[in-house]
Amino acid sequence: MKRLLSGIQPTGKLTLGNYIGALQQFVKLQDELEDTELFIFIADLHAITIPQNRQELKKNIRSVAALYVACGLDPNKVNLFVQSEIPEHAQLGYVMESTAYVGEMERMTQYKDKKGKQAEGIRTSLLTYPALMAADILLYDADIVPIGDDQKQHLELTRNLAVRFNNAYGQTFTVPEGYYTKTGARIMSLTEPTKKMSKSAENPKSYILLLDDLAQVRNKIKSAVTDSDGLIKYDPKKKPGISNLLTIYSALTEYSIKQLEEMYEDKNYQVFKADLAEIVADALRPIQSKYFEIMNGTELDKILDHGAEKARVVAQRKLVKVYKKLGLGRIR
Repeated sequence: MKRLLSGIQPTGKLTLGNYIGALQQFVKLQDELEDTELFIFIADLHAITIPQNRQELKKNIRSVAALYVACGLDPNKVNLFVQSEIPEHAQLGYVMESTAYVGEMERMTQYKDKKGKQAEGIRTSLLTYPALMAADILLYDADIVPIGDDQKQHLELTRNLAVRFNNAYGQTFTVPEGYYTKTGARIMSLTEPTKKMSKSAENPKSYILLLDDLAQVRNKIKSAVTDSDGLIKYDPKKKPGISNLLTIYSALTEYSIKQLEEMYEDKNYQVFKADLAEIVADALRPIQSKYFEIMNGTELDKILDHGAEKARVVAQRKLVKVYKKLGLGRIR
């Protein structure tokens, strides 16, 4: 049986971009990949590469886990767990740091971007976290890793580290393959459609949170930046705003972008945005309802406990094998 693995940081509330680019895809994959075991985790260790408020982090871990389930992940089909509750992640992370080279870490685009935003007080983990990310994947011998365009570099590093370790110590890790979603892999900002939708953006109108008030959601869609020619055509370079909205529309419905262009050929942006606003609101309504039901219940801890138990068995077995290869400890 193959394995799929993915994680998301609990550094704040999830956006519509997170849903379309990741969560919605996981829901589809849990049904489509019948011969594949899914491991989905809350990447809380990755969150502490920058300072975190302890209480907020604890709250966000539960919130993100609840949203995973509210968005449709079935605990009977997916092993959902919290990364820090499986200590083998950090242990293998150090092994991967001992496998990687400093130059590889320094070349990582996200490190350079984040370093540029922090003038001082840069934590070592900001440089080395790609090694932990590699460990997350290799710990479970993941065959499939869903990724977006901004994660290609991390997956390539993981593949390189797996091959390097295998060459040095014998076959140990599965070399993972990336899974690229066909629609909605990269949802852009509603106010700056050449930039990815992000909850860290200064303008709250640029993103839609999954738990936003639905009236607010409608207003954000209706005020989204487009262009002046009024033609509803998909052209990310020349018409990034309407192209982004077409991507969202297509991802939340059964319509292809081509079909949407034909449907709205004789209509204006106002009509298109009004329709899309209702589609987004209709998509978020049941998610929000289920989320608050989960947060007010007792089932979430049972789901996370069960997921951690299954993950722990796999992780422990792999780490023992790795330590044996390296000659660490007294493992015979």
